[in-house]
Amino acid sequence: MIFISLSLGFFSQNSTQLNKDSLHKDTFLNTVEQSLNLFYSEYANDFNADSLKKAIEENNGETIKVSDDDICKRLGKINAMTPFQLECNETALSIIKYFLSKRKGFIRVALGRSPLYFDMFESKLSEYGLPIELKYLAVIESGLRPQVKSRAGALGLWQFMYRTGLYFGLKENSYIDERMDPEKATDAACRYLKKLFGIYGDWNLALAAYNAGPGNVNKAIRRSGDKKTYWEVRPYLPNETQGYVPNFIAVSYLMTYHKEHQILPTKMNPHNITIDTMCFKSAIHMGTISKVIDWSLEDIKKHNPVFKTTYIPKATPAYCLSGPHEKINLVVGQEDSLVNLENSIYGTNE
Repeated sequence: MIFISLSLGFFSQNSTQLNKDSLHKDTFLNTVEQSLNLFYSEYANDFNADSLKKAIEENNGETIKVSDDDICKRLGKINAMTPFQLECNETALSIIKYFLSKRKGFIRVALGRSPLYFDMFESKLSEYGLPIELKYLAVIESGLRPQVKSRAGALGLWQFMYRTGLYFGLKENSYIDERMDPEKATDAACRYLKKLFGIYGDWNLALAAYNAGPGNVNKAIRRSGDKKTYWEVRPYLPNETQGYVPNFIAVSYLMTYHKEHQILPTKMNPHNITIDTMCFKSAIHMGTISKVIDWSLEDIKKHNPVFKTTYIPKATPAYCLSGPHEKINLVVGQEDSLVNLENSIYGTNE
């Protein structure tokens, strides 16, 4: 997960001056840098790691100077359109300024990847009656990379721990891990977030519980004297969770107002493609598909992160392969040839 674990003062939209940072500025920036470096290290085993890291670390263009008042006004405009209360606090302002000065590349990469997932996120969030802004949660959780795994074992776009994923119906076996399935994990995240909001009635507390777990939030509420809002409970939360909501605020701002700061999306792999699926009644290896049609094994794996290996097992309901429409059409057209080649290499798999 990407979060800034700091406990700093905050002020509301109507405040006229900022509370002073309770930590020395160098300490704050070092903490942010360490958090980002931990995030980048998650890409070490990714086949696109070098190009991705280069894009993230790129910081093209001068930083557009903007006043704290302007940032706060823009956050106020977001607040007018969402049930969230995105406080313009010193922590969020510091994170926003740090990303603008040191890590615009991260926002550029997130913007570049957003067409892959945001339409689906928005559709699912709408289906469950949830705020559309929750799509930005996946940015701070995984940088919109379904293969990202934290040191604690959280995995996927929404960084589910194993037991939490299992509770919300995400299966795992030797061949598949549905925490890395973008659609299934998003559906599970929506159900989890809806459940958390039902418990706390406060979106910021729901986000805190998503990060730290309901048990830790309940404990913090008791220690606070049974306060009911995130900002009242915040001093009693774990340090990392104290920074989680401010980080969500910062990312929501940067993803919304990136043009005002002349931050343009990084060109990743082509996004203007139609994704299709095909389900297999029999088991098949991705290598077999790659041998029959012009579709590299590397690209097949990239489009299907749910599979731990290159093997797609037989199952009921059947597992499906995702990919560009033209590639899936070729797979459908060559289905008999694929089955025959699979059987000749690995034996009949009825």
